[in-house]
Amino acid sequence: MSTAADSTLAQEFVQFAVETGALRFGEFKTKAGRLSPYFFNAGLFDDGHKLGRLAEFYARRLMQADRGAPAFDMLFGPAYKGITLAATLAVELARQGRVVPLAFNRKEAKDHGEGGTLIGAPVRGRVLIVDDVISAGTSVRESVAMITATGATPCGVAIAIDRQERTGEESAADGRAMSAVQFVEQQLHLPVVAVATLADLLSYLRNAQSADVAAYAAPVQAYRERYGV
Repeated sequence: MSTAADSTLAQEFVQFAVETGALRFGEFKTKAGRLSPYFFNAGLFDDGHKLGRLAEFYARRLMQADRGAPAFDMLFGPAYKGITLAATLAVELARQGRVVPLAFNRKEAKDHGEGGTLIGAPVRGRVLIVDDVISAGTSVRESVAMITATGATPCGVAIAIDRQERTGEESAADGRAMSAVQFVEQQLHLPVVAVATLADLLSYLRNAQSADVAAYAAPVQAYRERYGV
């Protein structure tokens, strides 16, 4: 699973996501057809203030080298949500005094202008992939292929939330079901750092001051017991 973030950072992020409405509770159908009691949509960080705060959380997480955050030379944002996330993170890092190059991709190759699928700085060195979540690992695999094709080295993935949820992938070592994050770490050999995890969300719900919010602790726990890793 993704390396653990500082608990204070994780709790602050979960609260921020709830307050902005990016993290919601109820009944939501996932891509896998499961009924989830919570839903995280980074697309709802939809103004400059929210995006700025979000970038601060990513930046703080990436400073935690003692908690598995990898060293990197540049950022890569996979289309589409990753583009905004990587760009705002680059701005936040520059605000803190660290200027790093940024690149991202388009879904379809352009046959005019600069052409190709990659946009931004030349992709070189140790490249950190920035996204919101890892659902099936498809976006990461595609990003790895694009990065390695340039001769650069993918060095890790930064995400907002690790759902810690089983997928259809199985461990080659013992045949156990893996989460998408575990697949990336074990099969693609990339460390994944998450600002918060499902375990952090459960901790937040169990300690919530609002009874309406705290009421979701039980269904989220039940969901984790059924589908979690």
